[in-house]
Amino acid sequence: MRLRWFRGDGETTRRTTVAGVIAHLLAVDGLVAVALGLEDPLGPGEDDKEADGVRGPAERTEAFWGASHFPPTRSVRGPWREQSHALVRTVSFTGGGGPGTLPISYGGFELPLRDAMLDRAFECWVHAEDIAEAVDYPYAPPAPRHLHGMIDLAARMLPTALAARRRAGLAAPAPSARHLVSAGSPGRSLRLEIEGDGGGEWLIPLDSPGAVGSAAHEVAHVALDDVEFCRLAAGHVPPEEAAAGQLGDREAIRDVLFAAASLSRM
Repeated sequence: MRLRWFRGDGETTRRTTVAGVIAHLLAVDGLVAVALGLEDPLGPGEDDKEADGVRGPAERTEAFWGASHFPPTRSVRGPWREQSHALVRTVSFTGGGGPGTLPISYGGFELPLRDAMLDRAFECWVHAEDIAEAVDYPYAPPAPRHLHGMIDLAARMLPTALAARRRAGLAAPAPSARHLVSAGSPGRSLRLEIEGDGGGEWLIPLDSPGAVGSAAHEVAHVALDDVEFCRLAAGHVPPEEAAAGQLGDREAIRDVLFAAASLSRM
């Protein structure tokens, strides 16, 4: 089977096995485990060898695969399940207060613990669907409230993803300075309408991650199905084919759809 994600302006793939996918989940979940004081599946102190102290998901996966004398087999399932139980058990003890904001580093960006667990749930679902598709097994999407949480996380990450693509020259430059606004102020926005039981509406600021989405400054409107949006954010749907409905600034729409796809990773 193949892992698929979006990079730059196109799809990227990596061939592996079902056991390889589980090994990938084990390696990436290790980022949360280490932050919570649990064991790192890559071994103690492995990330200390990196210049910035943390390897990203792709680097951790490649390191884990490369350290194995043989391709991963079904034996990797037990360690992953044990790690998953330890993560859920440890996070449940943090309660609903401050620990939920514990930063989890992904080697280039950070998520608070609550969002990292949402991200983990999203990745588990996406790869479970990958495996189900590979073996032709029916697999239903998450419950609507869980799906909504995953969509909300992706929507909140879109302004930063859009800014990163703009810095890399992959998105249209911001408008002239007279249109820009200070952090916390309303600015040009795109209305993201997600249809389905897990959906909702989000106003995405277009010109700065620090700006606030504003209906009064809406320049475009995009509508997508809830599962379709998640598959876009997983890099499984080409941005050009994703939107069910589009209205307004075409350049802004394209940039946001490509930013959504860029949220994907190995």
